[in-house]
Order: sequence, then C-alpha cells, then structure tokens
Amino acid sequence: MEGEIARPAVWHLEDVLKGRTLEERIYRHRCVEGWSMVIPWVGFPLRDLIAQLQPTSKARFVEFTTLSDASQMPGVRASYLRWPYTEGLRLDEAMHPLTILAVGLYDEVLPNQDGAPIRLVVPWKYGFKSIKSIVRIRLVEQQPVGSWQREAPHEYGFYANVNPTVDHPRWSQAKEVRLPGLFRNRATQMFNGYADQVAGLYSGMDLKRDF
Repeated sequence: MEGEIARPAVWHLEDVLKGRTLEERIYRHRCVEGWSMVIPWVGFPLRDLIAQLQPTSKARFVEFTTLSDASQMPGVRASYLRWPYTEGLRLDEAMHPLTILAVGLYDEVLPNQDGAPIRLVVPWKYGFKSIKSIVRIRLVEQQPVGSWQREAPHEYGFYANVNPTVDHPRWSQAKEVRLPGLFRNRATQMFNGYADQVAGLYSGMDLKRDF
C-alpha cells in the first residue's frame, strides 16, 4: 500500500483481512468480448480498506498492480501485454459501495485462475477492469493507464463502463451471451444493470468520448 496515503505499509493477506466481515455479493459480470455471467463473490468493500489507508488530499485515483511471476503464471510470458498487469479507478469509483475486493466465489476460496488470493470486482464495468491477483495498491494524483488501455487505447478506455450504445471497434456491445449459453442475444444493460446506483458518478460526462 503506497502513494498518497498517510499509512504506507507492506501488508500480507492476513493483514488485509484482519477484522473484516466477509459477505456474499451476487453480481452480474459482463466481459468486453460479449459474454456475461452471474457470480456469487465473497469479499468486502474496497472503501473499508481505503479508509484505513487514510488518503491525502492529493489522492484522486487508485492504481492496482497484479502479480507477475512466470513460474506460477505461464501466460505472462506472452508478448501481447507489458507485464505486470495494471488497472485503475477514480477514487469515487473505488469508494462506491458496490466495489469490492473478493477472496472467494461460489462459497469457495478464490481459485488461482480467478485471481487468487485477492482481486477487484467492479460490476458496472467490463470484466478486464476487475484486476486479479493484486499485489500493490497505490493512491495517486494522476490518472493511471491500464494495461489494455496502454496497448490499444482506441479499443479499451480508462472507464470501460458497460454501455450498449458504444461498440467495440470489432464488435457490437448491444447484445451478450449469458453463460452457460442459456440466453443468447440478451440485451446488454447500461452500466450492466446498475445504472440506478452508479450513473450519478458520471453526471455531465460524455460517455461515448470517455468510454
């Protein structure tokens, strides 16, 4: 934990979880590639952790970095991204009560392929924003650049809010397939169905420009 905070420190997972009440959150999950699921996550609100870190007045964004260890993660040898994987949120997005850090799903400990030991879940954004296997959290003044945004900024914006009216350059976002494939050509909902809770975060913004 570092950056614009009053209490920078190296925390182990047990430190992060100490005193937490874990809860199940059943969220819709929408992938930028056009499929969706409903997932019962187990975790706690990210804002609880951020409050402990005591952000300074300069903190405007939260930057996350994932583990990059080729001995455990053969995929990081691939050259299509510059590793480690990074992502970011605006501070008010990170502090929103829907945003959680998850340590489990389906009432089990989070498996490696789903981001063990701890991952971000932001249900109104495309899934690539919900970074896995987090090893560093920094509060920063300037907007961070996520891994996919860095590699293809015309395809992957910083906000990545689920928006059926803004297509990916290579496919429509108006429809989705709900896995395990029971509902095909399902209409995608604005903010993945959480508009009544999060739309106010983006009041006055052009969501086609700030995609």
